[in-house]
This record gives sequence, structure tokens and C-alpha cells, in this order.
Amino acid sequence: MTKAKGTADKNLSNVVEDLDQNPVNSHHAQQLQQDTNDRRHQDQLNHDEPSDLLHSRS
Repeated sequence: MTKAKGTADKNLSNVVEDLDQNPVNSHHAQQLQQDTNDRRHQDQLNHDEPSDLLHSRS
């Protein structure tokens, strides 16, 4: 893992923290899964379509 200024990658450390959580019941497990799905969906929305790169914004 690459270190920047002596600290671990923030995104990677957040993922590790999320994976370290142990759900206490099925409802909590569903909430954790929904958080993951929400982040994936937001990440997908934040990426430009390849066709967007062909048109310059002036």
C-alpha cells in the first residue's frame, strides 16, 4: 500500500473500518449492506460517461 505523508490511504482505511464491523442482528446487517449499496450508487453517479469526454466545456 502506498503511503502519502506517512499516513495510510484514507479511502482504503475507511473500507477496512467498514469491513471490521460485526452486525449485531439481521436489521443491523441490512443497514450496513444498504450503506455499502448507497456508496456504490453514489460512486457510479460521480463517474462521467466516456462520451462526456468528447465534448469540451467552454
